[in-house]
Amino acid sequence: MMERFDIAIVGGGLTGAALALALKNSPYRVALVEPRPPPLPAEDWDARIYAFSPGNVNWLKALGGWAEPVRAGAVQAMRIFGDDGGRLNFDALETGLSELAWIAENGRLQFALWQALRRASNVELIAVAAEAVAWGEGRHTLHLIGGRRIETDLLVGADGASSWLRAQAGIGCTVKDQHQSGVVANFETERPHRGIAWQWLRQDGILAYLPLPGRHISIVWSSHEDAVPGRLAQTADEFAAAVAQAGHGVLGRLRQITPQAAFPLKIRRAKEWFRPGLVLIGDAAHTVHPLAGQGVNLGFRDCRRLAEMLASGGNPGAIGRLQAYSVRRMEDVATMQFTTGGLKKLFTSPDPVARTLRNAGLGLTDSQDWLKQALMRHAIQ
Repeated sequence: MMERFDIAIVGGGLTGAALALALKNSPYRVALVEPRPPPLPAEDWDARIYAFSPGNVNWLKALGGWAEPVRAGAVQAMRIFGDDGGRLNFDALETGLSELAWIAENGRLQFALWQALRRASNVELIAVAAEAVAWGEGRHTLHLIGGRRIETDLLVGADGASSWLRAQAGIGCTVKDQHQSGVVANFETERPHRGIAWQWLRQDGILAYLPLPGRHISIVWSSHEDAVPGRLAQTADEFAAAVAQAGHGVLGRLRQITPQAAFPLKIRRAKEWFRPGLVLIGDAAHTVHPLAGQGVNLGFRDCRRLAEMLASGGNPGAIGRLQAYSVRRMEDVATMQFTTGGLKKLFTSPDPVARTLRNAGLGLTDSQDWLKQALMRHAIQ
């Protein structure tokens, strides 16, 4: 059975679902292909937590995607510490913002996006995996398990860092292995966090506390891959004590409420982001180091730009339109990859000169209000 869609999005995670929702009022018929629709969230906390910029949250709210059952913690301030006295502070009130970011669970937001999509008359949710692609001259055909076929003017790869669609297109990917892994877990805190996000830039890694609703935080502890097995092997009490000690006890005792998990840190960039009738977005096109919490935000900004460029109608897979989209997005992504990669190198270097420079740099930035304002303006987009 052959069906005709204007746009077919492969991957229904946060990025793919957000793009489909952004196209709900477009003139296009859209298919969202995702074999694992999000289940009804449990009351337990999700181990996958992300930071979301106010600009992206406001965009999702306008689309109806930031809604129940999302539960999110507002970041009112950030406290960043170097490994030798350097310090950098950001406060929402100082810049006239209501918050610097929001911290929320992946599963609940994905479920909310899908609930909103069920009300979109021009979007069909297809809970079947794709198994092959037939590439044509401007139109491509997606073959689904079970025999269904989708012919489309534009295929969108939103299926993550190990993108199946990118591989089917034969598009290579440059990978910079950071030889680090991020260990994540959620905790209940003895003291209230007061909406403050904490980050310690240590020689042995980067530790972040991210505020969740109530007396709860999520942590990301990025460190050399050799240290990760030991952290994963610790009991909940042992790991909680280690996280509290590394955070200088700022929130008192911690009680672990989700098991620790780890993910390898690699900076990726697809060698091509588009071809006639094909475009890659989100992690399928690029990933960054998590120290700035900007990975999912870059993906949402991809969606915002692409949806904006498709709003006028016409052939969604036209090469000129996709090229213009790619050019506009590459600067943002390249800047973030360069910045986060450079900071990671700087703060893991044992060189005494580098140590002096990185801590002096934090202090200098903290003393320059105009620079802090510029950094925050970019981060809140």
